[in-house]
Amino acid sequence: MNYKFKTKPYKHQLTALEKSWNKETYAYFMEMGTGKTKVLIDNLAMLYDKGKVDGALIIAPKGVIKTWYEQELPTHLPNHIENVTVLWQANITKGQQEKLESLFEIETALHILVMNVEAFSTDKGMKFASKFLNSHKVLMAIDESTTIKTPSAKRTKNIIDLGKYAKYRRIMTGSPVTKNPLDLYTQCKFLDSYLLDFTSYYAFRNRYAEMKTMHLRGRSIQVVDEFKNLAELSESLQGFSYRVLKEDCLDLPPKNFIKRHIVLTGEQRKIYDQMKKAAMAVLNGKVTTTMTVLTQLMRLHQITCGHFTADDGSVQLVPNNRITELMNVLEETEGKAIIWANYQRDVTQIIKAISERYGPGSVVDYYGLTPQEERQDNIKKFQNDDECRFIVGTTQTGGYGITLTKANTVIYYSNGYDLEKRLQSEDRAHRIGQTKSVTYVDLIAEDTVDEKIVKALRDKINIASEVLGEELKAWI
Repeated sequence: MNYKFKTKPYKHQLTALEKSWNKETYAYFMEMGTGKTKVLIDNLAMLYDKGKVDGALIIAPKGVIKTWYEQELPTHLPNHIENVTVLWQANITKGQQEKLESLFEIETALHILVMNVEAFSTDKGMKFASKFLNSHKVLMAIDESTTIKTPSAKRTKNIIDLGKYAKYRRIMTGSPVTKNPLDLYTQCKFLDSYLLDFTSYYAFRNRYAEMKTMHLRGRSIQVVDEFKNLAELSESLQGFSYRVLKEDCLDLPPKNFIKRHIVLTGEQRKIYDQMKKAAMAVLNGKVTTTMTVLTQLMRLHQITCGHFTADDGSVQLVPNNRITELMNVLEETEGKAIIWANYQRDVTQIIKAISERYGPGSVVDYYGLTPQEERQDNIKKFQNDDECRFIVGTTQTGGYGITLTKANTVIYYSNGYDLEKRLQSEDRAHRIGQTKSVTYVDLIAEDTVDEKIVKALRDKINIASEVLGEELKAWI
């Protein structure tokens, strides 16, 4: 394919583009870490250069819209393409309104609107997206399209309705079937209601699932008993989709890093700001040593993870979005994953959430409270038992000396300050015996010390020993 790419595509990315670039509808079923975002951006650039589109509506979960806006588009969109790119915000200030209006100016530019999927449950979001679609020739793409898998959801219905006004439509996900094959119906309906050739979700369900009746609390409900005709379904998908797993991509880099952003809840933000103010009052009255600042940083960091120590010494839980974002990432993950956390309290919450979603046999732990006699058995279970998909631990306990090569996804639910522990924990999966590229996902709370911590660790800076007190103080 002869195109002036800004960043060089891998072989599987070129294949995806060759199959899809001029198709009106297409599905990129590409595992996390294989670069589906770049494929979509290159596809958009090609269509723009050919005069086929002058707008793009990118719909993504809250955790990734900032990555699209700040990282992916600037990195991969070719320099010769003049563009106006705006990130949607529900709270429309005067400045934000001016940015939104710029999407209807500069006729020769490529106009890109990045919106979170939740906005399509609101009248305000729907109204603006509709105006944008009616003003441009648009490629409309849904990143992590399993977010529209529920046929009855308001946002699913709204997005499918809006899709009719887009000239090109794309869906992207690493895991198109999160719970069962029925999740595919609305994703494919967004592309084109005729692709799977069923008049309704129930007709689709009748073809690919056997149902049974269950009686719960005095009422009867229909649940899936087993699936059928899946080879037929797989064949139907091949005409408009491309499936990629990391194990199929021999030219991927050995390590691939991804960020997932989290917005603090209202209560979290209030407590965080109060603690930040108190921290500055303490630090302004003392000689600023690294240790005194690290103590204040840890208190702020704990709040971003959903807990804090009150004045009476008790630990208080705070409603937070971090565990929700973790479960979103796991839903997109194929195969096994390691989840590292900085606090023991985080580990217990993670295990509880995973056990409830995937079953108690799906997860083992490796942290300070894991009995010594169980630790080696947990590693063996993770490495050898197909049912066990997740291992959760702290880098302090599990970051050294153990082999977890059955995972090619490593998630940092929360980070510490010690670079050696970070690097050692990364290498639990990336070591002899690992045959695939490893994807590392950092969960980052926006506008908090989280951002500084992760940036320093990724830049190979040991926060505890290399960052001076006054500089750390500026992080707060």
